[in-house]
Order: sequence, then structure tokens, then C-alpha cells
Amino acid sequence: MSVAPVSVATLAAMKTRAEQIASLTCYDASFARLLDTAGVDIMLVGDSLGMVLQGHATTVPVTLEHMVYHSACVARARTRAFVIADLPFLTYSSPQHALESAARLLQEGGAQAVKLEGGAPMLETVRHLSQQGVAVCAHLGLLPQSVNRIGGYRFQGRDQTSAQTIRHDALAMQDAGASLLVLECVPAALAAEISQTLTIPVIGIGAGAGCDGQVLVLYDMLGINPGRAPSFSRNFLATSGALDSALRAYVDAVRHGTFPAAAETPY
Repeated sequence: MSVAPVSVATLAAMKTRAEQIASLTCYDASFARLLDTAGVDIMLVGDSLGMVLQGHATTVPVTLEHMVYHSACVARARTRAFVIADLPFLTYSSPQHALESAARLLQEGGAQAVKLEGGAPMLETVRHLSQQGVAVCAHLGLLPQSVNRIGGYRFQGRDQTSAQTIRHDALAMQDAGASLLVLECVPAALAAEISQTLTIPVIGIGAGAGCDGQVLVLYDMLGINPGRAPSFSRNFLATSGALDSALRAYVDAVRHGTFPAAAETPY
């Protein structure tokens, strides 16, 4: 395994070589060191911290201050993995607002890219960020920050109309300058089709094995989330017995295409 720091160019080259990208969420320096040692390619400082660390029912209460703090904790311990930080709810309501929020995550939080949720309404924001030199990870499918609008955590893209919207938005995000795309909770066939169509890496969560990589919430794959485990996750700690072994097992499973398995692909 190369010890050279991972960049957007590294991730693009991995897609070209059909090498699976292993990603996990991360919120602090101690876990960042463990993930780096295990060979994780992307550490996502997710606003999921609102649920797994803060005890909220959704990601909506997470603030930009929270994200800057946790991103800085992860970035200080990072040596190889690429660090992406979520733009939290209502911190990118306009292109300029997004740029100001992204500046804090990159300059104070040490992130190398920011992730934002949403399709067509976010295109000008993605374009503006990209033009200003900010690496952007788009996020389509299930949008956790919109849970109050959509009425729950439900799989998306299961009918022809919504699937076509996701296809269109994915291409539009790439054209607007996004460097990566996360697809969450969409049918495996749709995710595989989009991954094959786009030139940027597509990272799946609950989207089957046909993506260019996988991401899970760290606490889900360690089985220490107090809530019900997602149907697309796997408890790697249960069979590995130690944190470092569990993290390496996850990376190996993603690299060799054994995660997610059919049982972890609901649609």
C-alpha cells in the first residue's frame, strides 16, 4: 500500500484501474489514526456525528462549528487518507453562503473537500465552489438532511421517474465540477449504471456492489450504534474481535468486492 497522501487525482486513478475505494466516516483523531493505518482511502467527517456522537434523532441540529471542530480533529491525525467534511444543514443556502462555509471547513477544519446534499438546485453552488478551487463531493439518493421533508429514511430511485432524476442529476453534478459522488440508498442496478456512466468516482452506501467504492458510518460497521443497524451495513467487529482487525477486514472486503454482499443489498 502506498503511503503517499490520497488526493482527488488518486481517487480518479483508482476508478480508472477499477480499484475499489474504501471509505468510512470519522470524527476524532484516535479513530483517524486507526483508519489511516488500516488503509482507508477516504475519511468522511459526516454530519452523522449528530446522531452517533451527540444523540440527536437526525443530522439537522449539527452546526458548522461542530463540523469545523471534528474535521480539525481528524485532519490533525491524517497522514494518507483523503478528508471530506459535510456541509451541515442550511450552511449552503446560496453559492456564496456555501463558499463561506466551505472556506471554514478547509482553512480551519483541514478538510480537503466538502460534501453537500441535493440535485438540480445545487448545481450553481457546486459550479461556484469548483470554480473557486474547492473540491466537491455531491450526494444524491437518500438525503438525510431532508428527512423532515421526505418523512423518513427511505430508499430512493425505485420508480422510473425518480431514477431518471437521479441519473440526470448525477451527470449534471459531474458537468458542474463535482470531483466525487455519493449515492445513498438507491437500487443497485441504478447505482452501477451511474458509476459506469460517470468519469468521477461514485461511492455507494446502501447502493450495491457496482459502485467505485463504499462508505459506511464507522459506528455501524463496528456494531456500536445504539439504534437498529441499517440493512446494508455489516458488523465487522463481531467477527474480528479487535478494532484494528475490524477496520482492516472492512477495507479488504471492499477491495475484493465481498462487501456489500447480496444480503446487504436490499434493492
